Amino acid sequence: MTISANNSIATTGLTILGSTGSIGVNTLDVVSRHPQRFRIIALTAHTQVDRLFDQCKEFKPMMAVMKDEEAADQLKKRLQSEGMQIEVKFGLDGLMAASTHKGTQAVMAAIVGAAGLLPTLEAVKNGKRVLLANKEPLVMSGAIFLEEAKKSGAQLLPIDSEHNAIYQCLPDNYIAGQAYEGLEQILLTCSGGPFLNAKPGTLVDVTPEQACAHPKWSMGRKISVDSATLMNKGLEVIEASWLFGVPPSRIQVVIHPQSVIHSMVKYIDGSVLAQMGNPDMRIPIAHALAWPGRIGSGAKPLDLFEIARLDFQKPDMKKFPCLQLAYNAAEQGGTAPAVLNAANEIAVEAFLERRVGFLDIPRIIKHTLQTANISKDITLSSILKEDSAARARAHDYINSNIKGVA
Repeated sequence: MTISANNSIATTGLTILGSTGSIGVNTLDVVSRHPQRFRIIALTAHTQVDRLFDQCKEFKPMMAVMKDEEAADQLKKRLQSEGMQIEVKFGLDGLMAASTHKGTQAVMAAIVGAAGLLPTLEAVKNGKRVLLANKEPLVMSGAIFLEEAKKSGAQLLPIDSEHNAIYQCLPDNYIAGQAYEGLEQILLTCSGGPFLNAKPGTLVDVTPEQACAHPKWSMGRKISVDSATLMNKGLEVIEASWLFGVPPSRIQVVIHPQSVIHSMVKYIDGSVLAQMGNPDMRIPIAHALAWPGRIGSGAKPLDLFEIARLDFQKPDMKKFPCLQLAYNAAEQGGTAPAVLNAANEIAVEAFLERRVGFLDIPRIIKHTLQTANISKDITLSSILKEDSAARARAHDYINSNIKGVA
């Protein structure tokens, strides 16, 4: 955020990578409440031409990006028919152009999965303020990501409700990636997902619809399944380890069904600080957009009397083996987290397509990790190579060992 000569807050140029997803839509909702503070520079989408067209009509970005040339042509024709002169690009080159646009000061990195790694890393290399909603860049390449931020002076602000909560509980001058000597432990809260109270035997026949029916949060299908398996929390453990400079052994996952306390920080003097709020992603989005100030998010204010109680419990690692697999990969280090992430993306995709069962997801991930050649040589090339190899092994395992489900 820049300040104009008369001390008023100047407009921030904002690019949203993944504007048609849940985080992107919520970001635009917050932006629409503060039209004088933000100027949309670029919007990107996967295949949702209709939704991106509507967003372009409302927010009039300078650039719009689609996944492929066919979708980009469709969007370009529709924009031209409305007389809108918006530059349209596609593919990875388009994403790179959007994330490094000279008019952009802040980039909301909200592309789900490994696809968001390269454009997000490029924004970091160009010294942008990166609002990190996509956890995969840090999961896959945390050391590289933080080193590039240090070189360029890029500012990293977490958007995941848990990591944003932790960030808010740390000192005002805290810089992402640095170890804070007064921090003893991170308490990473978790709703428990839709199957928190389900008996293990009942999970055999879980459908994609059931797995995506999260009791508290409205999210995309992939993240919803990750929440149901607790893999989402496992990936967040790895992300938190990098973001806050603590080993995984000092990050405790805490089941908190009400999703009111979004995470806590335990200090060496015995203090525990918590950030609270209703389960609404517009709260961490507004915090990061306005940092170090505050703006209205549109979220419903928290009423403690309405909540009445707050419950906590330890996660069942046997019932949710994906969480243990994530801890193991985090402790192993090297390219293990990238393998974990790649195998999980393939397994979840197969589950959503009904090619594998819900309980097959951790089996696929475990097999892929066990057959991986984990490297301690962390370079972008080695990470991308192992990511590709892990996806191939996961596909092969599914095709050779798992029958489709009804």
